[in-house]
Amino acid sequence: MQIIHQPAVADLFYPGNPEELQTWLDAHIPSSAKDTRQPRALILPHAGYRFSGDIAAQGYALLKPDAFSRVVILCPAHRVAVEGMALPTSWDAELTPLGIIPIDKKTINKLLDLPEVISATEAHRLEHAIEVQLPFLQHQLHRFSLIPVVVGACQPEHVEQLLDAVMTNDTLLVISTDLSHYLSYAQAQQQDDITIHQIIEFHENINGWQACGCYALNGALRWARHHGLEIKLLDQCSSGDTGDDKTRVVGYASFALF
Repeated sequence: MQIIHQPAVADLFYPGNPEELQTWLDAHIPSSAKDTRQPRALILPHAGYRFSGDIAAQGYALLKPDAFSRVVILCPAHRVAVEGMALPTSWDAELTPLGIIPIDKKTINKLLDLPEVISATEAHRLEHAIEVQLPFLQHQLHRFSLIPVVVGACQPEHVEQLLDAVMTNDTLLVISTDLSHYLSYAQAQQQDDITIHQIIEFHENINGWQACGCYALNGALRWARHHGLEIKLLDQCSSGDTGDDKTRVVGYASFALF
């Protein structure tokens, strides 16, 4: 019998009703993208759809149906402290209001032999930074298997080793990260502009004040640079643009890597 991980933030971060969720995705993901190239990786925010959904949608609009049969998602640890990279080994699939996504358990079991890779299912149980990406992926790709990775403190080269082990031509990489947290609107704009420049320059020393997913981001940028990928900023804003409070905002940006 399959063990299926139930959604933790449906109705909180995104619509829990399947029809409402499908309607939201249809309305907010552009039907055509300005760049027709197929990305190898996306860097996208993970706040509630009200706040960062339109920024994330700019990346997902680039994906053609069935372009990838597998997706690797790297995200920060919000709920459980993690040293290294945590993989779920206690369930077989993820559930969203749009249906079931199988987990690539065979590959996950092989990845456990790599440095700083651990089995830590609890790190995934309530982790929203992976879950909010899944309906977008279901809408665009339709069918795919998943390798979800919660990335805590670890070296960029170890993230790169994991990616070298899993990134095939039919695998998409998603790095789930927001940018600055709880600065004023003007301060966030200034800080995020610096961070965005560093991302575009493939820096590997971005810190947690700049991006909550800094460990995943640094390792993914190292991998992308070594593989000769090009990076493009798609869109950026903050919760001060999409919400009411400009005194303590969170920054968001989306990038595609080709």
